[in-house]
Amino acid sequence: MGTSLVKGQNGPVAAARVVVSVRTEAAVDLSALLVTESGTVRSDADFVFFNQPVAPGVELTSTTPAALAISPAALPGEIAQVRAVLTLDDATDTFGRSAPPIATIADERGNVLYEYVIDGLGAESVVIALELYRRGAQWKVRAVGQGYAGGFAALVTDHGVVVDDELDPSRSADPSPAPPLTPAPPSAVAAADSAARLTSHAHTVVAGASPSATVPASASVPMPAAVGEPASALARGKRSLEPDVRTVPGEAKLSFEKRTVLDLRKREVAKVLIDKDAIGVRARVVLVIDKTGSMVKQYRKKVVHRVVERMIPVATQLDDDGTLEAYLYALSYTRLPDIAVADADRWSETYLHLSGTHAGIDYSGLGGRNDELPIMRAVIDSLRPGDRPTLVLFFTDGGFAKKQEIAALMREASRLPAFWQFVGLGQANYGLLRSIDEMDGRLVDNAGFFALDDIDRVDDAQLYTRLLGEFPQWLRAARAAGVTS
Repeated sequence: MGTSLVKGQNGPVAAARVVVSVRTEAAVDLSALLVTESGTVRSDADFVFFNQPVAPGVELTSTTPAALAISPAALPGEIAQVRAVLTLDDATDTFGRSAPPIATIADERGNVLYEYVIDGLGAESVVIALELYRRGAQWKVRAVGQGYAGGFAALVTDHGVVVDDELDPSRSADPSPAPPLTPAPPSAVAAADSAARLTSHAHTVVAGASPSATVPASASVPMPAAVGEPASALARGKRSLEPDVRTVPGEAKLSFEKRTVLDLRKREVAKVLIDKDAIGVRARVVLVIDKTGSMVKQYRKKVVHRVVERMIPVATQLDDDGTLEAYLYALSYTRLPDIAVADADRWSETYLHLSGTHAGIDYSGLGGRNDELPIMRAVIDSLRPGDRPTLVLFFTDGGFAKKQEIAALMREASRLPAFWQFVGLGQANYGLLRSIDEMDGRLVDNAGFFALDDIDRVDDAQLYTRLLGEFPQWLRAARAAGVTS
């Protein structure tokens, strides 16, 4: 009997070859997505299913039931994760109607290493069961359990796969031919752009046709493989104003009210990423919060608590495990435990302080005035050229006094895979921050700033648009310059 995993839990994988299989009451198809750090496939060849059972390092076996044989050492260097996907044979069925499926990972001798009961599923017909992922030179397994109520097309298009009948294991092996898309002149494509964004995953608007004219999603629709590729109106036809959003561990523990608020905020984050052609991107998300004496009002009124609450949805849609990497700084800084969805309130009450000793941390010892250089240096030293992108959300009331030193750090940081989004709190004098976009000598524009004097007066759509608006643009420039993968 292997180690039992719960949703979000991970463990090391040392075996040279592992086999992923599933036990379930319902009839399911097993498939795999080989994805890069950005969360997308490089091409349709990175999708393993019954009509395409082999990819480098991954094989869908012909056994009954089918299984995925994965050899981590044989995976291409660009592949960061292999995601095992379960799709119900009956597209009208849902996982909630039968007992939870059980996914297992065994070594090549058949010894079960891990077992994961994928509970908590309801209206979903497709679920990412497990993923193998790189951590440095090591491979690990994570229990994912992310369901897609939007079905198989929603899953694969989010990962950059072109959806057609040949690639859809929820369809019969001998499907009826799909009607072709009618070619459209450039003017018609431009005119259809707005309408294309309103369509669901199931249909694509035919450019130049009447609003009611649609074709099935089985018609091949080009899909950008990564941020930075041009997206035509037809390519964006898969998206909707109510996009599928990523679910992360711990959400089921929240109250109904908190889950509702979180879901609404996640959707606003997803809409911004869709609008900026950055859906599916994965990035390390770092939260830095000022704890200097001038922030006393923001702490007393729990403004910083609400900052944390509203940054969590960003991490759910971008970060690998949906958590926020957190720091407080003044003259020096402290690394705090990561912020997870399930315990955000407890985390804020435990760690958001200006003075005293809390959870073993001497807050007074961090100082009462600001020096950004130590915390900025710590983040910079954690970055390596070519690594996955990092988004630094830096909340402060300003007072950046060491302008030359900070400018030098930002020039150094421009060659490293991080975008720094500075956010002003408290109607302060932000000084250098207001001109950070104009700083010369940087390889790429790696920083942005906006003032958020009263976070409670800014709605979610506006907040996330301002917060994430420049990140995809930086990501495209950073990739072009070889700063990040």
